[in-house]
Amino acid sequence: MMQLGGPSWNVALGRRDSMTASQSAANSNLPSPASSLSTLVSSFAAKNLSPRDMTALSGAHTIGQARCTTFRSHIYNDSNINSNFATLRKQTCPSSGGDDNLAPLDVQSSNRFGIDYYQNLVGLRGLLHSDQELFNNGSQDSLVRQYSANTQLFFSDFAAAMVKMGALSPLTGTNGQIRLNCRKTN
Repeated sequence: MMQLGGPSWNVALGRRDSMTASQSAANSNLPSPASSLSTLVSSFAAKNLSPRDMTALSGAHTIGQARCTTFRSHIYNDSNINSNFATLRKQTCPSSGGDDNLAPLDVQSSNRFGIDYYQNLVGLRGLLHSDQELFNNGSQDSLVRQYSANTQLFFSDFAAAMVKMGALSPLTGTNGQIRLNCRKTN
């Protein structure tokens, strides 16, 4: 994250990591881009992450891109979206076809980690339905407004939530391995 302008945090050493990766297991634990706020809150709560953690971790959407198929319904069917933003996104995401066309998750700075994501939400320019749910007259509106104006608060909360997430479901005993290089198995 630091290379993209984001925060840093201490990572605990000695964690056991799996020897294999499972894309289906990873995907089955992620909320859908069409999720409601209540679904997002309960999905994160199931992992012992608070609504504040969820809102902070969602800020990772300040970088990267999404496929048209993940945001098409939001730009064509939802009312909680800035009309100029919807028109812009429709240029690369037709109402049918073009499923793999990409758009930046953060229209302002998709390659820089920061608070633009939250500013976009306040301006009704969240790309995914699930993003805009964080600022849609619900329980997270106040926090989104705070993050949109306070980089340090967002960075601090994001780093704390990443530490919590890194401690989820640790492997124990002889399961997995403590890696010498976190990028590959020993």
